[in-house]
Amino acid sequence: MRVGIIGLLALVLALAGYVCWHLWRITPHGWKWVVVGLFLLWMASFFAGFMYVESIPVKAASVLYEVGNTWLIAFMYLAIVFFIADIASLCHLLPKTLLKDSALGLFSALGIVALILTLGAVHYQHKYREELTITTNKPLEKPLTIVLASDLHIGYHNRKAELGRWMDLINAEKPDLVLFGGDIVDRSLRPVNEGHYAEEFRRIDAPVMAVLGNHESFVDTTRVEEFLQDAGIVLLKDSVVHFKGVDVIGRYDRSFAGRAALGDLAAGLRGFTLVLDHQPSNLEEAEAAGIDFQFSGHTHHGQVWPVSWLTDLLYEKAWGYYRKGGTQYYISSGLGLWGAKVRVGTRSEYLVLRLAGKE
Repeated sequence: MRVGIIGLLALVLALAGYVCWHLWRITPHGWKWVVVGLFLLWMASFFAGFMYVESIPVKAASVLYEVGNTWLIAFMYLAIVFFIADIASLCHLLPKTLLKDSALGLFSALGIVALILTLGAVHYQHKYREELTITTNKPLEKPLTIVLASDLHIGYHNRKAELGRWMDLINAEKPDLVLFGGDIVDRSLRPVNEGHYAEEFRRIDAPVMAVLGNHESFVDTTRVEEFLQDAGIVLLKDSVVHFKGVDVIGRYDRSFAGRAALGDLAAGLRGFTLVLDHQPSNLEEAEAAGIDFQFSGHTHHGQVWPVSWLTDLLYEKAWGYYRKGGTQYYISSGLGLWGAKVRVGTRSEYLVLRLAGKE
């Protein structure tokens, strides 16, 4: 893990050097230090967010978090823009003069990135409603509407007012049951507790259950459990809850040691089996255990293009509906997200599952 983090940091610094060199080169004389200095200051805010966000007032921390994490997305797209410009210049498709001491070149590059960030921020605010109907031959007490969502990442950036809007969307479905697939909390309980976010969850007019995600492992899990209890959420920790003919199996996340085998948790169950497992790894486990439906999140589907290409390579299924044998899956790109509130080529969503049993 440490080697991977060091390698990733080295890559980020190398790319930052590439972007800084291009900014220096493309900026007209007299403005070079200003433009490169502002970029480095913006970059510093990203790293400062990891080091100091817990030691400053929550409102200031929220600003630092959003500003710093927006840099990461802007930096990535600046690198892509300059890389494409370099290739186009080598192929004589772009005048080299546009990449050196050029106000037009500078404003073009910055304008493209600013447009991407703006459109991505607007796109993130729209929450997609995905509906899936499953008919099972297993008996249910009645047809059920189950709302499932993952990766809320509430905290410094997804604040209480935004959480309240999401809870309104969930209540509008008039669900029989609500399930959260992990990463409810982003990386800190301080804004969540100080802002009384639990009040919003308590407005849900249905039983609520959840599992932990990898981001909950960054926080004292005892305190996370206390928050979820205060929010009226039943936490499933390698456990099963029977609900109107549905056997809801909640798994510990892979980031927690010693989680139980899915086959052991599902042994002897006769109802419609619905698994909550935060990370969509080893999907064959659910198929082998005879699970009817599994809901996962975690991937965010990369959150922004072209990172979505990477998640497609890393996971058997990184987003959307999937089927293996008799097991159906839905891998959610998440209702919220980590970092900057920008989505490019992906979407924020929740799932409405209509479940009907045999007569």
